[in-house]
Amino acid sequence: MESVHHVTASSKVLFTKVRKIVPPMLEKFHKGQLGRVAVIGGCVDYTGAPYFSAMASAKLGCDMSHVVCERSAAPVVKSYSPNLMVHPLLPSSDTVKDTQSIDAPALAGPIIDMLSRLHALVIGPGLGRDGVTLKVVAEVIKAARSQSIPFVLDADGLLIVTENPGLIKGYKECILTPNVVEFGRLAKALGIKVASQAEISQEGNGDQISKESEACEQLSKALGGVTVVQKGPHDVISNGVTSIISDTKGGLKRSGGQGDTLTGSLGTFLAWRAAYHDKLWDSGEQDNANDAQTRDEVQAELESNKRMSPTTTLLLAAWAGSSITRECSRKAFEAKGRSMQASDLTDEVHGAFLRLIGEPEGSQTHL
Repeated sequence: MESVHHVTASSKVLFTKVRKIVPPMLEKFHKGQLGRVAVIGGCVDYTGAPYFSAMASAKLGCDMSHVVCERSAAPVVKSYSPNLMVHPLLPSSDTVKDTQSIDAPALAGPIIDMLSRLHALVIGPGLGRDGVTLKVVAEVIKAARSQSIPFVLDADGLLIVTENPGLIKGYKECILTPNVVEFGRLAKALGIKVASQAEISQEGNGDQISKESEACEQLSKALGGVTVVQKGPHDVISNGVTSIISDTKGGLKRSGGQGDTLTGSLGTFLAWRAAYHDKLWDSGEQDNANDAQTRDEVQAELESNKRMSPTTTLLLAAWAGSSITRECSRKAFEAKGRSMQASDLTDEVHGAFLRLIGEPEGSQTHL
């Protein structure tokens, strides 16, 4: 890993643990083992978001990056890059004859048939708010949950949860990535009273972080322990029991689409996490029969050389995705200033990975 002076000492320790869940580059691996990720989103109005998410996933290092989108969006997304596999499988009001009595499970069937071939889903980028589309995606969420496939929810994917929290309540293999407005909507829908951003910002820095962590933990608990990445000046990651702060410095431009780099990065880390728990390679750690359930147990795993449990690796994956995105933003802003756009973050993903995490020991990066 390169020397990065703006990263705190505590973050550097966490990055060494993140490196443990990154598969090394080995000749023995075949296509698809290092990640098959699908982004579900993209409609006639929003084609950039699923592209940025899927490209971030690919640039970070997943083997196969898919986009499942509405039919009208497919040719546009395909035109952005030949590296993505684009599937025009999302129905909408424009493609369904009778929108009043749709068979959502049947319409979702072609997408659900893909799930067994995937390691992780990203649901929401550019999804839009078409009623037919949202009902179909809700069925996909149910199927992914029944098959224990991890997924990330963002943008209009969060709207589905706001309207029906039971879809994900108690499902620990789920990451939500709300911004301030989306966080407020979720909290309101769940009947949680949290301090407003204006109230929190009046606190001193330490108290501000404490209040943000408390709010994030409350939301996670109300949803039964899903992992929440609360985006802001620093990102708060919580599973309702343990919270960690992502304070890697980011850029100052808030252009649209930066959150799509986050969701795509999270998708790849979730895929790598699956490979780690499947023991596709020797991580050099001692076996660990326990699953961390408390803050102290998570901390103990982070400080030991034992294999990490799914609880700990999910928190680490969420934190790592946040950190990569913030580093991309920092470097893109350094280069482009106020003209920075979402595509500038896409170009920084691999460099951010090398600076913050670096290739794991054993990687065969030179032929």
